[in-house]
Amino acid sequence: MALYTHVTKMINNPLIGKDLALRALEPEDLELLYLWENDMDIWNVSNTLVPVSRYILKKYLENAHKDIYETKQLRLIIQLQENNRAIGTIDLFDFDPYHKRAGVGILIADKGDRRKGYAREALDTLVSYAFNTLNLHLVYCTISTQNSASLELFRQAGFDITGTKKEWIWDGDKFLDEHFLQIVK
Repeated sequence: MALYTHVTKMINNPLIGKDLALRALEPEDLELLYLWENDMDIWNVSNTLVPVSRYILKKYLENAHKDIYETKQLRLIIQLQENNRAIGTIDLFDFDPYHKRAGVGILIADKGDRRKGYAREALDTLVSYAFNTLNLHLVYCTISTQNSASLELFRQAGFDITGTKKEWIWDGDKFLDEHFLQIVK
């Protein structure tokens, strides 16, 4: 086990799970983020329409140290503890400390890392952090009704579908409905 992981477990870091650690972005993540952000297979679930440049990502990383209360968002790398390999990202966005809520989004980038419980552990870890450290009241997400894997993940994590936005997403051929899900502390 890496020294960093060992030390953070000793101080009871709320962003350390059983098999995963959620860690802050580092400058060394630039190429990885560049690959993930420009993976057109992921664009349909991330509402991305255009490529992202290294320049923009470098500027983003230069500001990643800012506090969630200032930027209203937090992006973390999902990293396996056994080998410190980054496998995805998890985000809190639209952070609203007054109303005590935030949105959540998750990416397990490599298809070979999916369906292994990593997304669930990362989601559980982040929701616990949001409720117990950031003192949020609820966390929400929006998922296309066609994205059965993500719907299953969030439902198993305790999120409830609380609404459906009809014909909300244009997928290039037709409009799709999108569910609104939330979990309340």
